[in-house]
Formats: sequence, structure tokens, C-alpha cells
Amino acid sequence: MPAGGIVARPAAVEDADALADVHAACFASPWDAELLEVFLAAPDCVCFLCAEDGAATGFLLTRMAADEAEILTLAVMPEARGMGIGRSLLEAAIAVLKSRGAKHLFLEVDEENAAALTLYRGLGAKPVGRRAAYYADGGDAAILSLTLDEALTDERLGDDRLAEQGPSR
Repeated sequence: MPAGGIVARPAAVEDADALADVHAACFASPWDAELLEVFLAAPDCVCFLCAEDGAATGFLLTRMAADEAEILTLAVMPEARGMGIGRSLLEAAIAVLKSRGAKHLFLEVDEENAAALTLYRGLGAKPVGRRAAYYADGGDAAILSLTLDEALTDERLGDDRLAEQGPSR
């Protein structure tokens, strides 16, 4: 069941403009619709979108290679944060990635983004490395890995979505 009744649906190439708008609201160096169209059309990418009243509120884009996947970006509109959208997107993507044979999900997240770290760790992600000065502003990235066989077990389905505040950056 999606977090808080929020429904994430697969995104399509036609959603690229809406996704670009969300990305622009969340990041200083946003991805444009043209780039997002390339990802959306790629068979190795999985993308989910949440919307309210026809307007996109968040999306998650992943890419798979062999039995590993990575989160390319996760963005939630600033006014929609803390509602469980990020968790719903992650739950939807994890289910699809597992069904496609992915065993691990990797991501980089700003070490200063406590809300995103809480969200990922709440699903069982563990630190596996660090990238110094990874972001344009000099911020460091924590590298996390989520073993998908262990993801979404009953003890991890607790209500930690209130901690969700920002994009993964």
C-alpha cells in the first residue's frame, strides 16, 4: 500500500515537461524536458510520478544495469514535502526493480539532507561510501545501498514519512 494513500504511477515520455517543472523547483541545476525524455524512453530506466489535481508533485527516476539499480533523481515539490510522496515513489520503484531482478539500489544524497537520509535509512539503506565535493556547491555526497531483498519488510513500513523534507539532490 502506498504511503498515506498517495499513488505513484509510471511516468511516460509525455510527462517530461511536468517532470522538468518539478526538477526546476527542487534543484539549482535542473534537468530539462529533453534530457528527461531520453531517460523516460530508455528501457533500463524506471520512473514514477505522483500528482495531485493533475499537477505533478514529485517523481523518482532510476536506471538499472544487470542486477543493480541506481536512483538518478528524486524530487518532491517544496510545498508537497512531508506528505509521504518520496516514500510512495520509492516503494513503487522498488517493487518494479525487484520484479525486474534488481538486488541492490544505490544512490548518492547530500550529507546535509537529513530528511532524505532518514527516508532512505528508514527503508533499510546503508552507507557504503562517500564522494567529497560531489555537488557544484562543494557539498559531499553519502553513497547508500539498499538490498532489495530486505527492502519493505514489515518492520520498515513504519510511519517515518513525516521526516521527508527534500530532494535527494
